[in-house]
Amino acid sequence: MTTATVRSEVRRSRLQLSPRAAILAVVVTALLIYLVVPLRTYIAQRDRLNQLERQTQILQEHKERLQRQVQLLQDPAYLERVARECLGMVKKGEIGFIVVPEGSAQSRIPPADC
Repeated sequence: MTTATVRSEVRRSRLQLSPRAAILAVVVTALLIYLVVPLRTYIAQRDRLNQLERQTQILQEHKERLQRQVQLLQDPAYLERVARECLGMVKKGEIGFIVVPEGSAQSRIPPADC
């Protein structure tokens, strides 16, 4: 026999699968396919959980801003300042003035926080 013949016989013997190896390959492939679905579900649920945690944090910050605004609106001094600056209101007996810059035809522009 030549070396080429020996090599081809060795390759053939390596490529031949016994029935046990074939069954094992089928079982391992089936297990891998079976595990793909739960793994994908787990990853999707983990991503959804992260997204909901970020959304919860954003909503918590928004809630805190609103609570600070509620506290401000319950302060009589703040309400009076807003009424005077933004709405142009005056107390009974006071006289309100609006200063218009010279050469300006624009109406009064309220402060930025109104």
